Amino acid sequence: MSHAETTDQASTGASPAVKLTLTTLTMMVVGSMVGAGVFSLPRRFAQETGVAGALIAWAVAGAGMLMLAFVFQTLAVRRPDLDAGVYAYAKAGFGEYLGFFSAFGYWASACVGNVTYWVLIMSTIGAIWPSLGDGDTLIAVVLSSFGLWAFFLLIRRGVKEAAAINRIVTVAKIVPILVFVILALFFFKPSVFADNFGGADYAGSLFNQVRGTMLATVFVFLGVEGASVYSRHAKRREDVGRATILGFLSVFAVFASVTIVSYGIMPMAEIAELRQPSMAGVLEEAVGTWGKVFVSVGLIVSVLGAYLAWTLMAAEVLFVAAKDDDMPRFLRKATSEDVPVPALLMTTALSQIVLIVTMFSDDAFNFALDLTSALSLIPFLLAAGFAVKIALGAGQGSAETAGRSTRGELVIAVIATLYTAFLLYAAGLKFVLVSFILYAPATLLFVKARREQNRRLFSPREAVICAVSIAGAVVGVIALAAGWIHL
Repeated sequence: MSHAETTDQASTGASPAVKLTLTTLTMMVVGSMVGAGVFSLPRRFAQETGVAGALIAWAVAGAGMLMLAFVFQTLAVRRPDLDAGVYAYAKAGFGEYLGFFSAFGYWASACVGNVTYWVLIMSTIGAIWPSLGDGDTLIAVVLSSFGLWAFFLLIRRGVKEAAAINRIVTVAKIVPILVFVILALFFFKPSVFADNFGGADYAGSLFNQVRGTMLATVFVFLGVEGASVYSRHAKRREDVGRATILGFLSVFAVFASVTIVSYGIMPMAEIAELRQPSMAGVLEEAVGTWGKVFVSVGLIVSVLGAYLAWTLMAAEVLFVAAKDDDMPRFLRKATSEDVPVPALLMTTALSQIVLIVTMFSDDAFNFALDLTSALSLIPFLLAAGFAVKIALGAGQGSAETAGRSTRGELVIAVIATLYTAFLLYAAGLKFVLVSFILYAPATLLFVKARREQNRRLFSPREAVICAVSIAGAVVGVIALAAGWIHL
């Protein structure tokens, strides 16, 4: 198998070597959604809300994310000319610089999200090997780093092999989660559930309880756009939208069930104090030590599968952005096996940097989780906004789909836009500022790409956006240095 980086599809126009079926695309959506987040849900929710708030939060998140799933389904049909989903939609709707921001933000969120997987694996093993702590000690970071680069070598062998492994792992990791839900229902205590209904004393108003869980729900639903991101590999374009909806519906009930049944096993305050993965602690309370071991093994399988899917998607976004001349040309290179090695290398390198940063964080897992969610919101907001433009009759760009706009499409797009805007508010100023710290320096990549094309660096509107991002980054750095916000 050749690894020579001789394929430059941007210049040759060669079609992708690998074509993915509806089943494989759906498995990629499920595989990228079912990862670290679901195993952390009991504690994450118990730290913020009781049963009532959790039910409302899941209703809001489920409805909002379903609208986003419909948006990606609609855009896949209405704009079949656009590849790499989130990034391509932002560029087509709002220009090259915001498209670049969307590509970088989505890519960065995937890289940070990958770090949560290694932190959670080390935290899980840390229950029997204390030197690993909560996944943020020096030895934990060293072991995680070995894992990062081992996966780099695996994926470098070929997309087809990695996708096949992901399909197998996706099936394997669903089983322990379903077993958890069934056992929790069997040992369910109605009196404990009733006591947890309104929330513990430390929980605030119902609105604040719901708001506090929003970033957690964003994190577990990241991946709903997975088929869209990998659309250039689909055998049939319509399978992209179908895989998105099938994947979402397949996991939504599972996520909500894991959260709600946990409130019937232990008091909310005790769940909030469990070490991650909290699902293991809940099942241990119900059935004993073997339950903790069972969930821990399932978590490691699940997380490694999700890591594989997310690394594939992250590298794909950089690769397609480079093909469109919105990232430097070196990122458009791929092997004869259709693996974008420079993009994959850059993805692994950023994950490595963030992994080192976790050693200086007060709560490595929750910090990485929330930052992942916050970074993904700008790309989601821009994609939803593009769907609004199309529904209003602007920017169809395809003769086959022109004039098909319906009132239903507009309603769905508006709801998705409002939902992502609310999530930005729920994220809070802290994570918005930290996001700017990452966004602003990334502009150097955009500048390099423009110079390679001998084009003007910024239009007047792009200059304003750039100035705002730099100002946000400066404020963020000052806030960190002054101790106003903490990692």
